[in-house]
Amino acid sequence: MAELYWEAFGRKLGPALGPAEAGRAFLAAHLHRDRAVVALREGRIVAIAGYRTADGRGLTGGGAMDVLRAYGPVRGLPRLALLTVLERDASRGEMVMDGLAVAPELRGLGIGARLLQEVYAIAAEHGCDRLRLDVIDVNPRARALYERQGFRAGVTRRTPLLRNLMGFEAVTTMHRTITAADRIPGATS
Repeated sequence: MAELYWEAFGRKLGPALGPAEAGRAFLAAHLHRDRAVVALREGRIVAIAGYRTADGRGLTGGGAMDVLRAYGPVRGLPRLALLTVLERDASRGEMVMDGLAVAPELRGLGIGARLLQEVYAIAAEHGCDRLRLDVIDVNPRARALYERQGFRAGVTRRTPLLRNLMGFEAVTTMHRTITAADRIPGATS
C-alpha cells in the first residue's frame, strides 16, 4: 500500500518525507488501512482510495512527534512545515479524500471510478452529505475523472512557490454531494 501511495504522491511528498526509501517506510508505519478501499489483482494491491472523516483519522497518519522521531528535530521541523501545506481536515458531515492511486499500467480501466463509488457508500454510512478532495494543476487526468464522477470545482489556490519544490503551483478543491443512490456501492446517481 505504501509503495503504491508513494508512486502516486512521492513527487508531492518527497520534500517532506523523502528520500523515497524513508518516505515509503514512514508511510508504511503510519497508514491507517481501515481508512481505505483497495483493489487487488493476483493478490497485489493495484489501487487505493483513502479517506478522512471529521474525527481527523485518515489513510495517512503520523503526527508531529512521529515525524520528529523518524527524521530528528533538525531535519524534522522543516518537514513538518511542508506537511502542514498538505493537511486537509474534514468538517462535520463531510468526508475528505486522502488520496486515490491506481497502478500506472491499469489507469484508464475504470478502477478509480469503482473505488470512488465504494467511498461514496462509506461516506453515506458515516452520515456524510458531501465528499471533498483537492486536485493539483499538473494532474488533469485525475480532475477529468472527478468531474465525470460529479465533483464540482470550488476554490483554486495558487501556490507558485511550491512549483519547484513539490511540482505543482495550484490546487483546486472539488466537492460532490452524497446522494441516496450512493448508499449502494456501484450505483450511479
